[in-house]
Amino acid sequence: MLTPLEVLARYNARAIRVEHDGEVREQAAAGGGLAASVEREGLSWLGGVLHAHPGVTSIALEDDGVSLLVQRSGAGAAVQVRWITGEVLETDLQPAPHPGLYADGPLFTGLDPVDDLAAAVADVGAPLYAVQTATGVSWYRGGRFGDGPDARPLLAWDRPCPQPGARAFCERMGVARPYIAGAMAGGIGSAEIVVAMSRAGMLGFFGAGGLGLKAVAESADRIRAELGDAPAGFNLLHNPAEPQVEEDTVDLYLSRGVRHVSASAFMGLTPAVVRYRFAGARTDAQGAAVVPNRVLAKISRPEVAEKFLRPPPPAMLDALVQSGGLTAAEAKLAAALPVADALTVEADSGGHTDRRPLTVILPLMLRLRDSVAAELGYAARGVRVFVGAAGGLGTPASVHAAFEMGADYVLTGSINQAAIEAGTSSAVKEMLLQAGMADVAQGPAPDMFELGAEVQVLSRGTMYAQRSRRLYELYRGYARWSDVPEKDRRKVEKQILQRAYEDVLGDCEVYWTQRDPDRWARAKSDGRLEMALVFRWYLGMTSRWARTGEAARKRDFQIWCGPSMGAFNDWARGSALEPAEARGVVAIADALLQGAAVVGRVRRLAAQGVALPPGLDDWKP
Repeated sequence: MLTPLEVLARYNARAIRVEHDGEVREQAAAGGGLAASVEREGLSWLGGVLHAHPGVTSIALEDDGVSLLVQRSGAGAAVQVRWITGEVLETDLQPAPHPGLYADGPLFTGLDPVDDLAAAVADVGAPLYAVQTATGVSWYRGGRFGDGPDARPLLAWDRPCPQPGARAFCERMGVARPYIAGAMAGGIGSAEIVVAMSRAGMLGFFGAGGLGLKAVAESADRIRAELGDAPAGFNLLHNPAEPQVEEDTVDLYLSRGVRHVSASAFMGLTPAVVRYRFAGARTDAQGAAVVPNRVLAKISRPEVAEKFLRPPPPAMLDALVQSGGLTAAEAKLAAALPVADALTVEADSGGHTDRRPLTVILPLMLRLRDSVAAELGYAARGVRVFVGAAGGLGTPASVHAAFEMGADYVLTGSINQAAIEAGTSSAVKEMLLQAGMADVAQGPAPDMFELGAEVQVLSRGTMYAQRSRRLYELYRGYARWSDVPEKDRRKVEKQILQRAYEDVLGDCEVYWTQRDPDRWARAKSDGRLEMALVFRWYLGMTSRWARTGEAARKRDFQIWCGPSMGAFNDWARGSALEPAEARGVVAIADALLQGAAVVGRVRRLAAQGVALPPGLDDWKP
């Protein structure tokens, strides 16, 4: 505890005089600051000295032009301030505890002692206090501040943990918690995932990419029947090769009342995503904009993010009005609002990924968001674009780190592919359960094969990455199939296609003459395009074989997967989530959010200087 003279030095008086236990103690200083210090600090430090040191009977502070006298009187004290001009102020002062008097922290009387520290740390809904005692550090779940016979210096404390992330994001999306199960293409992000997440107060996205419109419509109808108007998300995958598919998907979503869309793989704005965003936009009775459709843009490049942060280009809005895609009133509102409600910043994820480190890309996107918002005056109009984190989030520590870096919400993907509700085969889920952090590789993307785009896939137990890369090398190296050396052609047919090239070409003709006749017509005179379509048949089938569990083609399975899968497996080992049958998508989300809250509590306590046993932040269900 600080001495009276140490405390009273805060008042910057020229002379300090204290009568303490019958002895007079004095201290001189430069002075010149008593009047300003009293105005700034008030008299609480004086009351604290009287409370902490019952033997102090009087205090005198002298300075240039002003003096202050405190005289204990019964249970209180009288204060007199006298100026050289003759003015006098008299007031009463009640002794009261002041935390600043205790060099080791404020005094605290602990109640409800902790027997199991790990359990108390994990109980993030209750406060936790660390108190210095003669025998070391004691922990309590409650107590009171101030001195008393059992009061001891408080070393650290943590209040009931607030929910991480942005509450405003939850309100905008109509959910209780800022956690999303991301869309995994081909229906792996299944209707079951969407329904389970929504019922648990979170948001799930149906993986519509790669599915026919009929299958998407059936899933939309099923989800609507089970959830009604509760939040449910669907994926809108950019399709540069077939823009009409994008338009038809938007038509479907608007007809089914889909209100949450994850816009992924976009390289810029398209009329389809702008039309979806602002269809139905209106003003309410107070003149405020009401935009019912939510767009969460999954991005990894600043130049793409900026397009979603800004309103659509005027020329695009004019064209949409001319075509009937938007009304003039909808376009007028769109001209002042961002295309996206939120940006999901995608780091090193499974599937399509630029493999950006989250520690680099998330702060960059947050600064970009704030810069555009300041430029366009969004805050003054109540407009806010949220920023979430995705990619590499497979443990509580990584989820906590994302929130600490400023993410409004988090999105997980790869780890949900092993969930019991995921729309993939048991064979794939078993392979994912065995995955380690390094068991991933890059291979050509089926939907953007000609562009050289890649997807990140599981490498353990499958040769998709090697085989698909070999096909891309042949596509780039030869103008037509007949130019490929015969030994390479035989190897492709025997080991990769496992069918004659011409047989696959026949299937491609049937498919493309129905889906895009112009492309097939070009392929008949363009040998390289013909090879691309045949090779894309293989690439497309590999993900279908994985989803259906085609045992004979297990070595060809294309399983989208990032390093977070291995990290999750490592963390879950020995926990309730280790068995496959325990990995429900909601159980995974609950565990990661709870674990992240525990990590946050441990970090806050440690930052206050209290020594903690190792391993407290490694909570497991």
